[in-house]
Amino acid sequence: MIAVKATDVRKQWSSVVDSVVREKPAFITRTRDTMLLTNLDLIENILKAYTFSAKIYPEEDGSITLSLNEIDLVANGSDEVSARHNLAENIYEYANEYYNEFSFWSKAANRKNHIPYVIKALIIDDINKLEEQIVCLDGKN
Repeated sequence: MIAVKATDVRKQWSSVVDSVVREKPAFITRTRDTMLLTNLDLIENILKAYTFSAKIYPEEDGSITLSLNEIDLVANGSDEVSARHNLAENIYEYANEYYNEFSFWSKAANRKNHIPYVIKALIIDDINKLEEQIVCLDGKN
């Protein structure tokens, strides 16, 4: 692997950051750890393959429930638009909680696969834009 030593990165921090932002990501090694330094545009592009999809469940009272497929989150609203907005809020709240307790949740067997979705939600950082990312599919009761 093409990696730069952390001590060299520290000595040339500004030029390394400029290179990462304008040219390409950098692999950095420190003792036995290897890291990737990159800009958010590249991460956002990598995460395009990860989509939020939810099943739609019409309720007897006329409301709509959405169940997110990728993360165990559910939201209800008076219609699909409000349910989608509520689900986007739930995703964003979950992403922040996950990130704040990252050392715990990222090691949990049933939660470690959530990492790309958490990072994607945090990068989007806008409930309305996150809402637009949710693809709704018919569910079955």
